[in-house]
Amino acid sequence: MSARIAMIALVVRDYDEAIDWYRRALDFVLLEDSDHGGGKRWVRMAPAGNAQFSVLLARAATLAQKDVIGNQHGGRVGFFLHTDDFARDHARLTAAGAHFEESPRFEAYGTVVVFRDLYGNRWDLIEPRAASATP
Repeated sequence: MSARIAMIALVVRDYDEAIDWYRRALDFVLLEDSDHGGGKRWVRMAPAGNAQFSVLLARAATLAQKDVIGNQHGGRVGFFLHTDDFARDHARLTAAGAHFEESPRFEAYGTVVVFRDLYGNRWDLIEPRAASATP
């Protein structure tokens, strides 16, 4: 069997505000927005140019679901977004009002900063260090 993770669900307060923020802040594109009746929609977004893995924006429908908005990983960083241009994406996030928990730092694996999205979910923005050429 060949398997891969294709999508994750992200519980949100409102479809349209989430679409707007992820579009502006992360340059995500809307892949699908289908009405399923009763106020339920199937909304998928992905980084521009890379739809192999997508995020399903799932509007909270119960009190238990509303309780996890912004804390879907128990306070840990739960999302890791790789970029090929850290400065560009850091500036985009800043303009969109992302909350940064720290200044960008340089680690053995690349440049990284922890930020929170509009709901408070913690993300790492990472520009991986280029792999060194082997002789």
